[in-house]
Amino acid sequence: MILPNTSQNAAAVADHYDELDPIYRRVWGEHVHHGLWATGRETPTEAVEALVDTVGDRLGLLPGEACVDIGCGYGSTARQLAVTRGVRVTGLTLSAEQAHYAATHPVPEVDIHLRDWLDNGLTDASANAAWAIESSEHMVDKPNFFAEAHRVLSPGGRFVVCAWLAETDVSGWKVRHLLEPICREGRLPSMGTREEYEAMATAAGFVIDDYEDVSRRVARTWTICARRLVKAFLVDRETRRLALGARNRFVLGIPRLILAYRTGAMRYGIFTLSKAKENGAPREPGSSPQQESA
Repeated sequence: MILPNTSQNAAAVADHYDELDPIYRRVWGEHVHHGLWATGRETPTEAVEALVDTVGDRLGLLPGEACVDIGCGYGSTARQLAVTRGVRVTGLTLSAEQAHYAATHPVPEVDIHLRDWLDNGLTDASANAAWAIESSEHMVDKPNFFAEAHRVLSPGGRFVVCAWLAETDVSGWKVRHLLEPICREGRLPSMGTREEYEAMATAAGFVIDDYEDVSRRVARTWTICARRLVKAFLVDRETRRLALGARNRFVLGIPRLILAYRTGAMRYGIFTLSKAKENGAPREPGSSPQQESA
């Protein structure tokens, strides 16, 4: 685990996203996560929506299912899946700015809360599916992140985690010059490896159904962000003032993220997990709890 640092807590994460809210939306839009390219010809908007569709496919979402979006940001993923898959979504974010934005863009069957996932207050076994797109990195207590997901999911529920990961057996210079600064600037208490995530998920009671490293398919996110940020610097005084004067300097670390992907120091993984059914078997993808118990 890279840089366990409890000073990067929930309050620091909330401050990060609240302060940088205008820049994030200007540079990347409503989806505060990577894009996923298949052909390389997709627009950035198509790529970010493709990542959401991939999550929906891996969850096997069915109309009417109750879902949880852990670290929902502006609620864009929740809205997209509610509209395209017919599911009901409860989203949680630490950022008041993000929660306010979500409240001004309501859609039926989506309910966004300003709340910490590690103290989420949701009922046991109340959701059929859950996802966490680039939010686990911000969790101080990652084992509890998985444990809470397991508790909230009903038997047979599925969980997809899209995560920034550290390279397995990463070298010391990559840690010092790339990963540790990325963690500090991005308010990440730690960055785990694939093996550490799988161990924590298993310890929480999940079955690991699949893992895919999509680093090469998402890495161009940061070159696009870099170009957009440079353009914003040149034409918009407020963006320049905020980026240079902010307490949170993450946007100035974008070149480091580009290099972290190019050197392999940082990976991007998609985990598909499931909670055992009451008879001990995992849910079949694409089947509802009602179908499983019939």
